[in-house]
Amino acid sequence: MSLLPIFLKLDGRRGLVVGGGAVALEKITSLLKTGLWLRVVAPNVTSEIRQFASEGKLKWIQRPFEIGDLDGNFVVVAATDSEEVNAQVYKEAFERGILANSVDDPPHCDFYFGSVISRGALQIAISTAGESPAVAQRLRREIDEQLPKDLGPWLDNLGQLRREVLDTHPRGEARRLLLHELAHRPLCDSATCPSRQMALAPLNQQTCEEHGKVYLVGAGPGDPDLLTVKALRLVQSADVILHDDLVPQTILALAQPTAKILNVGKRCGAKSITQDQINDLLIEHARAQQSVVRLKSGDPLIFGRAAEEIAALADASIPFEVVPGISAAFAAAAAVGCSLTSRNAASNVIFSTNHRAQSQPESPASQRQSEIEDATRVIYMPGRDLRALKQQWLDEGLPGGFPCALISHAAQPGQQVQLTTLANLGDAAPMVAPSLLIAGWAVSESVTQSGKAEAAALSAG
Repeated sequence: MSLLPIFLKLDGRRGLVVGGGAVALEKITSLLKTGLWLRVVAPNVTSEIRQFASEGKLKWIQRPFEIGDLDGNFVVVAATDSEEVNAQVYKEAFERGILANSVDDPPHCDFYFGSVISRGALQIAISTAGESPAVAQRLRREIDEQLPKDLGPWLDNLGQLRREVLDTHPRGEARRLLLHELAHRPLCDSATCPSRQMALAPLNQQTCEEHGKVYLVGAGPGDPDLLTVKALRLVQSADVILHDDLVPQTILALAQPTAKILNVGKRCGAKSITQDQINDLLIEHARAQQSVVRLKSGDPLIFGRAAEEIAALADASIPFEVVPGISAAFAAAAAVGCSLTSRNAASNVIFSTNHRAQSQPESPASQRQSEIEDATRVIYMPGRDLRALKQQWLDEGLPGGFPCALISHAAQPGQQVQLTTLANLGDAAPMVAPSLLIAGWAVSESVTQSGKAEAAALSAG
């Protein structure tokens, strides 16, 4: 059963707590903070509840529970030491359409009290649906330790500045992006606060009224933890996301529920959508004053056809921004434990793809032998049949023992690594896409060092 996490406004409403012991006191203390008009029914109560009653914070009715006590209440909590009484309170409340909670009795609860972290207006509530309140309390402590202590005053200043922004600037994409930017900046209540001055400065209304903005964003190799902070913020706030086929669902799930998510990927040469159509979609949604994220696997500037999209956006006078991502090549090298450069083995790195445009000529094979072998070669989308690539490299003068590593789903749960040599590359088992090929003496050097490290670890153990 899935719960709906909501925050109720209880100020001025009527509520009832049945019971007056320590458990009831805990719930009463939480409820009084909401402005609820509270009554407590119990023959006896703790000294703290008596104090609340004497201060006029609640009304104590000194007798056992009666069914008529439920009338007119919005919410009810049963917190006596009698399971029978608590069950009766819940049953009668349920029949009257009153939200009820029977403490420590999950089947007889319409709602649960979460473990709450508070910083002024900010509240973070944690619930385990009654399975383990102790776990919720542990998580509350851990989260509380990580949150800044001055988060409450900062949020108060942000709320005030937000209201000023709404009063000062007209509705539009520029104002929405400004509010998101403010959520990441330090604030103070001084009139000379840089963030305040930035927020209240005139916006470029022409851009705001005519267009939204397109962000060419790198999604990294697929692990959500490897998104940049800016990429995460843009994905979470985007109105429209156009993503490659290789961007995993775990990253797309970070988008807001109202975002329009479109798969515009092309896999294995299948052209279900053309690049011109993708360009048109970017322009169309931006002209509708939407924030558009073009989400590309890895880094958008490496084999992501970003140049074509940038040209189309520029021709259409659409504002855009490129947000770099962690290239899949780096994640693949990390999976092998391989430095792409090495003082001893590789002084440069070559990034290339085995998928060429028809008009693109083959690379000349006239380099000197030392130059040919000195580079680490990273091949994106190498394909399943590597025999032609093997022969091309042999013809260029690379030796059969040239180390190669095939990496599938780098930095993702299904990551696989296959080590081989150029002579055996054509016989290598096909890797599941997305995959990369890294070749170079640095691969062998890194594997050797990794083997030594593992041997040392086993010896020490």
